[in-house]
Amino acid sequence: MYPGKYNLSTEANLSSVRVVALKSDGDGLSLASDPSGTINFLDMVNNLQGDSGRGYYIEMSVGTPGQKLNILVDTGSSNFAVAAAPHTFITHYFNTALSSTYQSTGRPVAVRYTQGSLKGELGTDFVSIPKGPNGTIAINIVAILSSDGFFLPGINWQGILGLAYPELAQPDSVVEPFFNSVVNQLGIPNTFSLQMCGAGLAPSSTVNPSAGSLIMGGAEPALYRGSIWYTPIIQEWYYQVEVLKLEVGEQNLSLDCKELMDRKWAGETEGETCCKGQQAGTHDSWVEDCSLPTWALPLHHRHANK
Repeated sequence: MYPGKYNLSTEANLSSVRVVALKSDGDGLSLASDPSGTINFLDMVNNLQGDSGRGYYIEMSVGTPGQKLNILVDTGSSNFAVAAAPHTFITHYFNTALSSTYQSTGRPVAVRYTQGSLKGELGTDFVSIPKGPNGTIAINIVAILSSDGFFLPGINWQGILGLAYPELAQPDSVVEPFFNSVVNQLGIPNTFSLQMCGAGLAPSSTVNPSAGSLIMGGAEPALYRGSIWYTPIIQEWYYQVEVLKLEVGEQNLSLDCKELMDRKWAGETEGETCCKGQQAGTHDSWVEDCSLPTWALPLHHRHANK
């Protein structure tokens, strides 16, 4: 995709990765699992934990042997970064010295977010997702060595998964983002969808916790109702769309809005009648007429090249 030293998909050993077969709607969107393939969307349902106040995270295994970490899902950044040193607000971290496959590039990385910032070094290692596509992926990884306001009290995650375009990757856009590596190495469609359920801070992390789903390779029909409509993405960095009108039910909110730039989860709209999201790749975003009482389920479908 972005040829260069840090495009891991050109270097990965694909001999152990099975080919994925998925049904398509004719426009390249995978809308249902194929029992003969290696992706089963139902296996990915409820693979997210968390809430809308502190974010939603997914469990991953990083390194060799694998070290289990919870990783925050973020559509407003493009780096995959994990704690690689102790911090007051996290219970454990990725110990690079214990992974036989971790390789440091020696390049420093600094990333600023809307809340907090981090500094570390760029490296490479292998990652697998227990409730994700089958296979192990070679990925670029930022080993977080210091941070300011990034890890917060009460969180249960130790890293961040940036799902935006390469343009936002640090230290430069040659660094292939995580999902790009998944698509190129596992051969799945360049599509992911998000369902995030619950509102506000959960009263308990153990009793009836909020949850959600990150479906990699398509969208699981059981997670939404209604039709999916599309609108153009006007710039490929965040998932940036133009908003002309917002309605709840049939009531126009009469907001003075022109552009919506996704810095976290663009399209998060609470309610039962109107959900928004993004479909990237055909430069489209979607608006869904849905009836499930959940947060929006963004569908991201992206071309392999900008």
